[in-house]
Amino acid sequence: MSDYQSLLTDDQRRAFRKLAEQTPGIDTEVYARFERDPLEPIVAHGDARARVGFFGRDPGRDEVQHLEPFIGAGGQLVRRALYQHRHGKPLPDFEASRAIGREYFWANTVPYKPVGNKAWSTSIKKRFQPLMAQVLADDWHGSEMIVLGREAFFWFGLNRSKAEREALDAFWERDDRYETSMPVTVGGAARERQITLHPLPHPSPLNATWYARFPALLAARLQALQA
Repeated sequence: MSDYQSLLTDDQRRAFRKLAEQTPGIDTEVYARFERDPLEPIVAHGDARARVGFFGRDPGRDEVQHLEPFIGAGGQLVRRALYQHRHGKPLPDFEASRAIGREYFWANTVPYKPVGNKAWSTSIKKRFQPLMAQVLADDWHGSEMIVLGREAFFWFGLNRSKAEREALDAFWERDDRYETSMPVTVGGAARERQITLHPLPHPSPLNATWYARFPALLAARLQALQA
């Protein structure tokens, strides 16, 4: 087991597991390869008190192996930028990348690896959205969310009003969407509250259009947020 423990309560973990039991498309082969439980959610790690969080799409193979979020190739790109920003020097090794992650909050749209790393369908994301919204509204106490990629950004319109969805659509059409920010409302079991989204491209090496530019874009976000 990883020592990078989820911040979920036992009740939340049971709720995620119950939904996962009814969810086709979880990559059980990869979970079996690493002797991991395919019903165990990989989400809500780091520091719940951190002002700045990161929100991405879903776990991949490396996340399943290490039971840690954002630890694969794309996540390492993020963590290298975080380490450089905090310490003014290159990330020295894998363990340092794990350590820097504990200073931020991490969550994603659906906390299970999909077969083929395909994005989860809208219906599956909607199924998990109330639980994920509770994590963001009730469990995380920060306010600034760096959102990685289109799928993660539009998650914030799921189960929300038409006006809120249209506002997200309009924002995403802006040429400066990776330099500006947008307030949104997230609702949990106990309350609704406002957070601010700071979108960036998805940091996957397969994202040829943005991959090389991603470190500079993230560095600018971190500088602006003084994070």
